[in-house]
Amino acid sequence: MGRNRKQNGFAARKRQKREIGSNRPDRQALPYEEIKRDNAFFIKYYQLQKICATEEEWTQFLASIRDNLPTTFRVTGFRDEAKALLSIIETQLFTEYVRAVAELHQKAPEDVERPLCLPWYPNGLAYQLHLTRKDIRRSEPLYRLHNFLIVETTAGGISRQEAVSMIPPIVLDVQPTDKVLDMCAAPGSKTAQLIEALHAAPEEHKIPPGFVLANDVDNNRCYMLVHQAKRLNSPCLLVTNHDSSAFPNLLTTKPDGSKAILKFDKILCDVPCSGDGTLRKNPDIWLKWNLAQAYNLHGIQYRIVRRGAEMLEVGGRLVYSTCSLNPIENEAVLQRIIKDADGALELVDAGHLVPGLKYKPGMTDWKLATKEVDQVFTRFEEVPESLHTIIRPGMFPLPADEMAKIGLEKCLRVLPHLQDSGGFFVAVLEKRRQLSFEKNDVVEVVQLNETAKQPAAEPQVDENGKPIEEKSVPWGPQRKKRRLHGYKEDPYVFFGENDPDYEAIKEFYQLDESLSQRCLLTRCITEKKKNIYYCSDPIRDLVLNNENHIKIINTGVKTFVRCENRHTVHPFRLAQEGLQTSNAFMGRSRRIQVEREDLVMMLNCTDPTQPPSTHELKKETQERCKELGVGSCILKYVDQRFTLYTVGWRGTSSLRAYVQKDETIHILRLLGADLSKFETNKYEDARVAAAAAADAEAGKSAEAEADSSGDGSATEFASSGSGAVDVPVAAETTGTPMDTEVVATKS
Repeated sequence: MGRNRKQNGFAARKRQKREIGSNRPDRQALPYEEIKRDNAFFIKYYQLQKICATEEEWTQFLASIRDNLPTTFRVTGFRDEAKALLSIIETQLFTEYVRAVAELHQKAPEDVERPLCLPWYPNGLAYQLHLTRKDIRRSEPLYRLHNFLIVETTAGGISRQEAVSMIPPIVLDVQPTDKVLDMCAAPGSKTAQLIEALHAAPEEHKIPPGFVLANDVDNNRCYMLVHQAKRLNSPCLLVTNHDSSAFPNLLTTKPDGSKAILKFDKILCDVPCSGDGTLRKNPDIWLKWNLAQAYNLHGIQYRIVRRGAEMLEVGGRLVYSTCSLNPIENEAVLQRIIKDADGALELVDAGHLVPGLKYKPGMTDWKLATKEVDQVFTRFEEVPESLHTIIRPGMFPLPADEMAKIGLEKCLRVLPHLQDSGGFFVAVLEKRRQLSFEKNDVVEVVQLNETAKQPAAEPQVDENGKPIEEKSVPWGPQRKKRRLHGYKEDPYVFFGENDPDYEAIKEFYQLDESLSQRCLLTRCITEKKKNIYYCSDPIRDLVLNNENHIKIINTGVKTFVRCENRHTVHPFRLAQEGLQTSNAFMGRSRRIQVEREDLVMMLNCTDPTQPPSTHELKKETQERCKELGVGSCILKYVDQRFTLYTVGWRGTSSLRAYVQKDETIHILRLLGADLSKFETNKYEDARVAAAAAADAEAGKSAEAEADSSGDGSATEFASSGSGAVDVPVAAETTGTPMDTEVVATKS
């Protein structure tokens, strides 16, 4: 009798796969099945709501929303070189665009429609291409355009973002002095816009007095948000991970040293939604759209905007937005919060901030229905009792006299057919006075903060001595406390007074006294610091006052990096990421102005072991190099259109640029240099790899054929005289080429 032991399910499935593997169809060989862009419930519901004024407009709406979305991007406006990059885009890039599109569609260049400058985006910095993402990613004639978009996005020169998604940050009207909260920030494209607005006056503020606090409930998406926002290298950003509908009151320090509840000047509530305005970008929504999504989301949307209204300063502005067309997620949420606020919140018209944008006013009347849209309700009394937990009274429009006081017509409803875009809803609220349900108990928050500082309790164990896992929550103390499975986020350790590392850095780089030493921080408790970050004063205050009761994911911009070298007297080099901030505080001793040819040569040097010798530089640059000791430095290049600053390294007899690849290409593009050595054609690379693989396979086949053709008699024997000595003679063979690695390319 065999053992009665538990079967290994993983091993069983592996055996099963091995047995049926040869009969399994090759999914990659099957053609891609296009999603059917139709949903009877969607069409029936929005016809019922009359989101279009006429039947002709409804037909245009359906045709547009079933079409693919054009690609849009915007130039990072606060950078010194923004105008120069915009000029390159409008001339060189668009000339290449016209040529490539003409080749792709077999047209004459004069018949190709040029990219559209979005009229409502400030300073003409945003463009819409008459191509989809799929066109750009999968068409060989467009590979240079694809390369440009990837490189410039990584370097922070541009941001790829859906056109209608750019609207909420514009109407929020952020100023450099504003305290800004982005409640549902991931993946971060709108957060990047907020940061740009914060840094819009660099000549007036070395570091903006305001800040952006970007929050998201999803821990993984928070890191996506960090990646997106870090391209802008702002010291005025704090990323947190918390449920925005229950976001805690934060403490701030007043000028007299006392504590107060932090109130924000501007708040963006781009809430989770059903996303049916993104059908052009995400056609899979056609397959799963139903009304239950809107009903389920209405409650959380209301709770988020309610919490946002509580945290808003009196006189401040809150923008509520969704990428949904459904009035249940839009107007119904707004009428509910405005009614609850009892005059403390007011809708304002923000159309003047986006001149040229085509939109419709908010709806003042709508209907509710069952999931299948087979029963329609105009009042809650008509709703069957079985649906009372799904359809709530607050979802229905208010009586006409109450509705007239709210002013929902001031909302912006952007429909896809109006300007070849996605669908979006935007509303702007201003706070006239404190809310009746607002809690501002400073003492309570201070006590909660003090309680959170207490050391973590020892883990509980069961009867077998094994630790009992606690339920994890997306917030908690930030000091590095031991958990059952590793650690939480690394701590934020700010510099103290008379820090020896700071004194050495200050002396070597001749730092200005206005650079606050206490705003420098590291992410680990160690005597030998590795990376040193810098954040603004308000961000430091936020971290120190609140790190124990909200989970902080990231803050600060890398400014100094330990780089010990036997030829230099100072162990820290400058970081390119933080140069945008640190440059304003640097003295003259570690600066060198270079000529264009010198900077181009240094950037083209991709071998770090062979930096350009100072003898190869122009005489003017060589003379300046003599005054510069070994170590990190700032390379300055002055052009008629802009001034560029990059981190460099002065060796004993060399000078090199310390810049990553994508930013290298960005700078070379601005300098008008040859980029051919950096230009990659993934289609050509794939063909070369495929040809090499085919040659290798052919060689293997030839070798196998040669081995089998001899059938054991590939060795001939020759007799030497009368002796019986057999001498093997090698048969003629064909050389086999070396195996060539096939490099898979990604779009």
